[in-house]
Amino acid sequence: MHATPLRYLSSADVLAALPDVEERLSLAERTMLGLGAGAQLPPKIGVQPGPVGSFAHTMPALLPGAAADGSDDLLGMKWVVGFPDNVAAGLPAIHGLTILSDGRTGQPRAIVDAGALTAHRTAAVSGLAIQRWGPRPGSSPRVALIGAGAQARSHLPVVSHLLPDAGVILCDQDAERVKALALELADADSCLGRIASVETTTDISGVARDADLVLTMISFGRRHQAVPAETLADAGLIVAVDYDMCVPAAVARAAALFIVDDREQYLANRTETTFAGYPDDPLTIGEAIRGAVPRPGGAVLVSHLGVGLADVVFADSVLRVAESRGIGTILPR
Repeated sequence: MHATPLRYLSSADVLAALPDVEERLSLAERTMLGLGAGAQLPPKIGVQPGPVGSFAHTMPALLPGAAADGSDDLLGMKWVVGFPDNVAAGLPAIHGLTILSDGRTGQPRAIVDAGALTAHRTAAVSGLAIQRWGPRPGSSPRVALIGAGAQARSHLPVVSHLLPDAGVILCDQDAERVKALALELADADSCLGRIASVETTTDISGVARDADLVLTMISFGRRHQAVPAETLADAGLIVAVDYDMCVPAAVARAAALFIVDDREQYLANRTETTFAGYPDDPLTIGEAIRGAVPRPGGAVLVSHLGVGLADVVFADSVLRVAESRGIGTILPR
């Protein structure tokens, strides 16, 4: 057996090999269902770098395939570090890599920049929630996005694909950033998709009022549960990409349905400051899909913890396209 090529995929390479939105939704569903069907995903293993609020996590994952020899297994790991103070220095707050290994031999297959990969796998998982518990297409829903960074850019194509008739309000404390995103969204040649209308604001206190769908995706920092509960009272579906940076515990406790992507990760990440006051017993997305849990009469809150298995599943899909098209850089062993 010969050594497999070791391919490096940059962020641009990932975007060039990224599947379309429908395929991304399928990959996300495969991941969520896999978590309850033999996948191995221990809670994040972490160390604490010196700067306040910083973190460094490793996220190993295995999704067994059908072949007895392991040739269909997806095996890999995400390495992600977060330094909140980077933002003030003009640097990204979060950096990450995903490493894929061969399921039969353990040989490294690829090293993949995790920035774009994580953003789009996260948006696809949000898309599963929107499909099942969000506004219905054709209902002209009002959609609020809190945060105008990389996650907003990856979520907008999913929102426009599932809710092309939506009116979107974008909120970010950086007026120039939110304005730039709105202009990009209005551009006919933009890759962000098409929606009915766009508004912008820098006022987080009232942005979610009267929204049918709220997506929260601000940077991790020292302040938690920053959006007043009353402004979320009328939201039908809230998808929190940013742990509890925005959504207060009162909203989680009052929700008719509280769902997380991974229960073990959720329970492992609860501290006196993170998810303080949140419920003890959420459903997982996979459980809710398998159980065909319907849209309840009240609000639904879906909280992302960041499932490393999704990075592995998406990285494998991107790698296969990259191999077929000759995308990426072959590294010496």
